[in-house]
Amino acid sequence: MSIPDYETLMLPVLRLFNDGAKNVAECLPHIKELYGISEEEAEKLIPSGRVTLLANRTHWARTYLSKAGLLTSPKRNEHVITAAGKEVLAQNPKRIDNAFLKEFAVFSDWIEQSKARAGGDISANDDPPTTLTEVVEAQSTPEDTLESASALLDSALRDELLALLQQISPTRFERVILNLLNAMGYGGGQLSSTALTKASGDGGIDGVISEDALGLDAVYIQAKRYGPENTVGRPHIQQFIGSLTGESATKGVFVTTSDFSREARDYIHKVQQRVVLINGQRLAQLMIQHGVGVRTRATYLVRSIDEDYFADAPA
Repeated sequence: MSIPDYETLMLPVLRLFNDGAKNVAECLPHIKELYGISEEEAEKLIPSGRVTLLANRTHWARTYLSKAGLLTSPKRNEHVITAAGKEVLAQNPKRIDNAFLKEFAVFSDWIEQSKARAGGDISANDDPPTTLTEVVEAQSTPEDTLESASALLDSALRDELLALLQQISPTRFERVILNLLNAMGYGGGQLSSTALTKASGDGGIDGVISEDALGLDAVYIQAKRYGPENTVGRPHIQQFIGSLTGESATKGVFVTTSDFSREARDYIHKVQQRVVLINGQRLAQLMIQHGVGVRTRATYLVRSIDEDYFADAPA
């Protein structure tokens, strides 16, 4: 039997996590048996050659269930069914798909946010078109499809990065921030131009990095690992500004895995120091953009005709 699409896999995957599965790898043998998938089919790889089609589709089924709040991830590579997930199974649905998940506000919000970042081209439909007929029926060009798929992948990756950042130690998190700024060109790209402050008595400063390779100025850093419900308010920023003043510093970066209140954002425009606020979503996007904590799994080239090559050469 051919491998089912990821929407078809949503209900059995949710049931498997309800039965005690901890990750996608533990689900795969049961999925193979349930759908009578042969070993040959199960070993078929996606175009990048990095993962099997079965694992890829099961992973996306798990991801979409998580975005709807039916699964949660307390640890890296460990997923647990939520109370909402158990309630769904208690209804004994015949199928769970994107149309079903759109009834959950958190899922619809995720799709809308991804759609906004992609310029409005993402929807919670089936797999992206893969044949000419499917592309035409989807009323989108192949380039549109690639752009939409890329935006959706990035959106899921940002959420996974933030979940991982919540699980590492505070010191490791501070080092991640310094590594990111270093990758962005601060310190002249040299790790020797970065420094963490002591764990205690740091006076509200978690790290320091040179602004350039010559070390002509320093940028002071505050990093807060907060949950999404714990917003950084104005008092935190005031404390950070006070620490900068104590160091006679003029530049600072305040990073959080959550977000900043409007009062906090307004306050930085009233102080002499130049302070940049980086919230969780921007942090994750910068990590993706500068290759910190992520790796490129596949690259797809879009080629077009070289008009100059076919232009008539002068006689």
